[in-house]
Amino acid sequence: MIFDTIRSDFAFLDDWEDRYRYVIELGRGLPPLPETYRTERYKVRGCASQVWLATETERRAGGVAVFRFQGASDAHIVRGLIAILFAIYSGKTADDLLSIDAEAIFAKLGLKEHLTPQRSNGFAAMVERIRTDARHTMSEGAKAA
Repeated sequence: MIFDTIRSDFAFLDDWEDRYRYVIELGRGLPPLPETYRTERYKVRGCASQVWLATETERRAGGVAVFRFQGASDAHIVRGLIAILFAIYSGKTADDLLSIDAEAIFAKLGLKEHLTPQRSNGFAAMVERIRTDARHTMSEGAKAA
């Protein structure tokens, strides 16, 4: 899903119950995560719920890597947060990923103030995992060059 659509849908919804239902619905739209990714290697540390995140890169013309993600959680609202993160980050290069301030984006949506401290910590852990994967891909690319 394109992030601009999510942003406009959030602006359209007036109350937070509707917005929570929308976030949950976004999570239901995530494709099922293959069992091969439901391992400790892909588990995100720092989340109160179970969260798995797999980062994949696709090389485009000129050798530029763009990122794609797969993920899941055992918590409905967290699956929705994952879907929003994927809308923000998918299809971007490592440089783009590292320049995005996802916490500011969530604050603009009003999500930050409506998340529990545990969910906020989990969100920050997911963002850091994506950023770490981007930095790793950049360093691998530098070694190959």
